[in-house]
Amino acid sequence: MVDNKLLPKLSQNLLETLDDEEYYDIIIEVGKDPDVKIFRAHKIILNYRSLYLRRVLSTNKKKNDEILTHISLPNISPEIFQIILRYIYGGIIPLEEYDILNIVKILITVNELNLQELIPYLETFLLENKENWVEQHFDLIYQMSCENDSFLEIRKYCIDLISKEPNKIFNSPNFSSIQEELLIATIQNNNLRISEIQIWEHVIKWGLAQNSELPPDYTSFAKDDFNTLKNTLQKCIPYIKFQNLTSKEFLHNVFPYREILPKELYIDLLKTFLNSDYRPPKNFKVDSVIISNQHVELISKWINKLKITDKLTTSYEFKLLYRESRDESAGEQNDGFDKFREICSNLSRTITVIKVKNSNEILGGYNPIEWKFDGKYGITKDSFIFSFKDNNIENYVLSHVKNEKKAIYNGTYNLFGPSFDIDLYLYRDMSDKLRIGCEKNSYEKDFKEFDLSYIEEFEVFQIV
Repeated sequence: MVDNKLLPKLSQNLLETLDDEEYYDIIIEVGKDPDVKIFRAHKIILNYRSLYLRRVLSTNKKKNDEILTHISLPNISPEIFQIILRYIYGGIIPLEEYDILNIVKILITVNELNLQELIPYLETFLLENKENWVEQHFDLIYQMSCENDSFLEIRKYCIDLISKEPNKIFNSPNFSSIQEELLIATIQNNNLRISEIQIWEHVIKWGLAQNSELPPDYTSFAKDDFNTLKNTLQKCIPYIKFQNLTSKEFLHNVFPYREILPKELYIDLLKTFLNSDYRPPKNFKVDSVIISNQHVELISKWINKLKITDKLTTSYEFKLLYRESRDESAGEQNDGFDKFREICSNLSRTITVIKVKNSNEILGGYNPIEWKFDGKYGITKDSFIFSFKDNNIENYVLSHVKNEKKAIYNGTYNLFGPSFDIDLYLYRDMSDKLRIGCEKNSYEKDFKEFDLSYIEEFEVFQIV
């Protein structure tokens, strides 16, 4: 029989050690000037209670002549850290005592410190006890859930609410300032209870808001103004379902902005709305948070060894096999690329695409042969690697393999992911962060400007 009545006394005793002035062996400097606070703590407790702090401590080993270990957490609020530190020691966090903004800050900090057991607890508290506040600040909460893959319950709540009440986003006073990724995630939702023409109008409104120098009325646009709007909306347009519009809606709402549409799309739309018998070519919508159908078309031409000006005669579907935030995050911590290897082993004709962290750069590579992970090189003359500058479909670098005997490396060590020799490879560093390695060797061109960059997301597709 377990008597939980004894646990409060244990919790109390552990909390008392935070005031200990004799046995502590670590000091933690939290915050930035002028809001900085010093905390005393015990390495053994932090080591077993927070995976993040365990990693920090492992890289801050004390020297023999040092008495204390010192670590710094400048990006965390001292007020919030004190709340979390008391939870780490005592296992209690009285949420009723804190205002709602502090609870949101606690949730974000808990995720950073890798206290995963607290996340569903905090999410449930917010959604069950503060639902009105969450709805009133929906754009803030939704953006937070999109930026943090751990907040699964909040994201599900937001997606469900957007499907039923899309105006929570579109009519928000902060709509014009939401991030592009958030807008794309919204218009990708196939269950929105809103017409396609309304989605188009909101996308145009957002695009204009990003360029305050543009005239408010398209009739006053110069050619450069249309080009500016086109560049702003190039990643959004592939997700607009123009085929769901009426001819009248197309004429009055889309035709005036025809110069911002990709040429082939515009021609197909003209044929669709001018000829009732016309059926556009089958076009698979790529299930990706990194690339659009325009990227798919260009990569497909590279696979077919076509020129950019050639017409693509073979339509490929990019079937999503693996997404880092979806698949690897669902596994155990520190399992390297085990999930990627499990899913992609022995599969051929795969495309890897990589979103570089804190930038708009996209990298990737095509492997026409099977991933074996047997410690040997895969031999092929048809592989290539590529990059898109600023996610611009027209600003790319394509690099074909020149040493076919070392085109693909099938390393056995699970801290390494997809590897196009050492010219472009993925790995996890000692803090379990995803990184890119680039060292020119077996491919034509040098990608070293991306060497050691961090990765925000990567996906693997099979070409069907």
